[in-house]
Amino acid sequence: MANERGYGSCPSPLMGPSLQPQPDENTKLLPHDLPTAIETRKAIEGDANFHRLGWKHLTVVSIVEAIALGALSLPAAFATLGMIPGIVICVGMGIIAIYTSYIIGKVKIKFPSVAHYGDIGQLMMGSFGYWLFSGFFVVQLTLSVGSHCLTGMIAFANITQSGICSLVFGIVSGLILLLLAIPPTFADIAILGYIDFASVILAIGVTMIATGIQQAQSPGGLASSNWSAWPAEDVSFSKAAVAVSNIVFAYAFGGALPSFMNEMHTPKDYVKSITALGVIEISIYVLTGSIIYAFVGQDVQSPALLSAGPLVSRIAFGIALPVIFISGSINTTVVGRFIHTRIYRDSVVQYVNTVKGWVTWIALVFTITAIAWAVAEAIPFFDELLSISAALLVSGMSFYFPPVMWYLLLRNGDWYSSKNFRHSVCNLVCFLIGITVLVCGVYASIVELVSRVKFLFISTC
Repeated sequence: MANERGYGSCPSPLMGPSLQPQPDENTKLLPHDLPTAIETRKAIEGDANFHRLGWKHLTVVSIVEAIALGALSLPAAFATLGMIPGIVICVGMGIIAIYTSYIIGKVKIKFPSVAHYGDIGQLMMGSFGYWLFSGFFVVQLTLSVGSHCLTGMIAFANITQSGICSLVFGIVSGLILLLLAIPPTFADIAILGYIDFASVILAIGVTMIATGIQQAQSPGGLASSNWSAWPAEDVSFSKAAVAVSNIVFAYAFGGALPSFMNEMHTPKDYVKSITALGVIEISIYVLTGSIIYAFVGQDVQSPALLSAGPLVSRIAFGIALPVIFISGSINTTVVGRFIHTRIYRDSVVQYVNTVKGWVTWIALVFTITAIAWAVAEAIPFFDELLSISAALLVSGMSFYFPPVMWYLLLRNGDWYSSKNFRHSVCNLVCFLIGITVLVCGVYASIVELVSRVKFLFISTC
């Protein structure tokens, strides 16, 4: 039977056999077939090293992974949707994300051999499901890293106010993301999480104060701000859908949850983490979106730090550099852990505590970062990149896949029975919302991206 860490004496059908060969009655093992003493010791040490995460550190790691780019796009989303719809959608999506993450965690608890999001797909649909869910998982997190790389480019360009080609800033951003993603365990990254959280709070706080002072000193004062409780009459469907998709992107923490839980020493404590994370996220997002929008009005920019004025925005971007790169690098680590463990699941190399382990790990981190950098260079529009990622991938991973997980893997009895009916209704609502975001968000993202590309002037360095 598996223990609370999610591994046990039986080999996992998802993760492959253990390091120790499992002979049958007709097999005679030779000495060279057995792991060496060094390999065994490294495996024991590695396993212990990758199960040091408690629920408090999980909360910190989840905050690092979740609260970053989402917060920077929300004031502009509120400007498109209007104050009241923006707040309602922000709170509603947050509550749904907490519920669906609870479902994902319950699947991990029921099936301890689940190590990453793709393993849940295998439980649901066999090999096809594994590769489908794994594809969503890898592409979404890689796009997220690309978004952070793009934000880093915007930040450096804004801070330096120089004519240096954006390609240079992109390379610098990619190198920083690469270096911060080298630590392979989430427990190690949790240490940086406190710096990350302080960075985003300070950057948002500086932006709020600066925009408030600017508006108070303008003719008419705070009352002259042109914010609106409802969407403007000329807001197009595509712009509104992109704004909703950006709010959805802000709650893209469900997909990484199984990976984080796999390193917990007590996985069942995940409920405490997602509850704390959900409350913190909703509070920060609502306050950030509503206050900055109320101060700046319809002219609010995305990322929101650009709205603080020339000087203060440079200061705010400087303060935000840790959150831009630490939050981006953890997504690289999550993808890297999935791929590395998949390749070396039968070897001590997976624990990244041997020479081969470190060489292969760094090479993998470099590859993921390079792909993300290429994405950032190919789609140089912040809102559209977030929207594409949210509509195509987050809509499934955090909204319409979890209801299917509940129906196929967690439901006990008929869906219409008294004990299941409430969950059935909740999951149906989550599923329909996810599908709506998928269809409308993809269409709107394509329309907006094509519109932006038409007016893009190619600059030369």
